[in-house]
Amino acid sequence: MIGHARKETPSIWNYAVQRDADSMINTPPTFAWYLCSLVFKHIKAMGGLKTITRQNELKAKMLYEYIDSSKLYRNVVAKENRSTMNVTFVTGNPELDTKFVAEATATGLQALKGHKVLGGMRASIYNAMPLEGVEALIKFMKNLRQRIYFKHNNNIFD
Repeated sequence: MIGHARKETPSIWNYAVQRDADSMINTPPTFAWYLCSLVFKHIKAMGGLKTITRQNELKAKMLYEYIDSSKLYRNVVAKENRSTMNVTFVTGNPELDTKFVAEATATGLQALKGHKVLGGMRASIYNAMPLEGVEALIKFMKNLRQRIYFKHNNNIFD
């Protein structure tokens, strides 16, 4: 096979090129490998994949349960299709969604703005998001709901 590659064969798959370059035709992505090693060590230190999976499921469950029980917030994704990493929700009022994102950002809850086409909010609760971060978001959501509720004479959600 070495020396018999067609001229259209990409160099990465040309065994002669690989042989002549000591199998290093491309610069190895050593920084990416290093970062992966740090992530793998972190996952192991946190208890492994099963532990992180349970934590992620708990974070998503907490947030979805609050959204589903709220009269202000709603999730339009069918339960069987919901993500454990990105929880989307809306208030049903684009102006209130904008207010939500602005106030959340001002209190230190970052990157909650939803998709540029779909709007609303999106809470990305990946592995690095601690349970306390989800608890802080739910607390903020409850607080905003209460302020809106009392501003509108207690009947906006009835």
